[in-house]
Amino acid sequence: MKTRILIAALLAWVFPLGADAQAPGVTAKSILLGQSAAFSGPAAQLGIQMNIGTKAYFDYVNAQGGLYGRKIELKTRDDRYEANLCAENTRKFIEEDKVFALISYVGTPTTVAAMPIFTQARVPLVGPFTGAEALRDPVNRYVFNVRASYYNETEKIVEQLVSTGNRKIAVFYQDDGYGQAGLKGVEIAMTKRDMKIAALGKVERNTVKVEDAVKAINAVQPDGVVMISAYTSIAEFVRQMKNAGSTTQFHNVSFVGSQALADALKDQGYGVAISQVVPSPWSPSVPIVKEYEQVMTQAGVTDFNFSSLEGYIVAKVMVEGLKRAGRDLTREKLVAALDSMNNVDLGDFVVTFSPTNHSGSKFVDLTMIGHGGKFIK
Repeated sequence: MKTRILIAALLAWVFPLGADAQAPGVTAKSILLGQSAAFSGPAAQLGIQMNIGTKAYFDYVNAQGGLYGRKIELKTRDDRYEANLCAENTRKFIEEDKVFALISYVGTPTTVAAMPIFTQARVPLVGPFTGAEALRDPVNRYVFNVRASYYNETEKIVEQLVSTGNRKIAVFYQDDGYGQAGLKGVEIAMTKRDMKIAALGKVERNTVKVEDAVKAINAVQPDGVVMISAYTSIAEFVRQMKNAGSTTQFHNVSFVGSQALADALKDQGYGVAISQVVPSPWSPSVPIVKEYEQVMTQAGVTDFNFSSLEGYIVAKVMVEGLKRAGRDLTREKLVAALDSMNNVDLGDFVVTFSPTNHSGSKFVDLTMIGHGGKFIK
């Protein structure tokens, strides 16, 4: 009996129990990460582009020998931009795949649905492609937002519209957590200026049923429309508004998927504005962009866009956190390492985290679709 107790005590000392004792997803040669995103369906380009950028940087790091001799592996699961599928994918990542951490999720309703699952399991998520406050306030120990918030973006859009003499502003939004988060941001920005939204129009997620929204918004002849939805529904909304004779100024938040929207609108995209949370992917004078272009080109990808650049930056943040966490990797060490990133310059793109702040950047820029689907700053 005493011998069994002694052996048990020795085993407990050598192999301590606890959530991170065996570092799920970590071996001597690899670190396994998971990404749930839309890889099919109406929002597929968002997930595809985010994944291309994320994987490109991981492949680059792996080609340099990886981290402490470990290669970074990325497992993906398609959630089709549906909340229930993202939640299911997250459970599978944690329980079946035994991933170490999560990265580059896409969407507000999807990520919010997954949050209770990875939070309870104490699995970090880095760089979700959403600016929703639900993932920022209160601070969740296991969510690290790299991009600026929708409040930051909508403030910038409203400021631009009002500063150029536009007072009658309407909102077209997706009727879910994402659209409502953006709508709330517009309301805050308008209230700050003693203004009220002129008209509202909404669309159901993963549909293009925008006729009612077009009718409601076009009826007030707005000076500008702030749009918070995915690229397929926004493209249809803009087309129908322009076909109805509208000359309003169309403004989107970044989640729309800039290149996907430009491709969908074609010639009707001219003049449509989009706020951005990363620098222009065609500005090699910015160090992070120059690096991104070089790495992507080496990987055989020359289709630069905002979404893949964001995926690249998110991957770079994850790698910085993994480096700081050290060779003896655990999830809690990764959390602590990310929390230590104060004013980290990734190449004229600065990221700051702390235990009380998991919103890494407030960078917002405004761009416009020009002729031929090219972007004008």
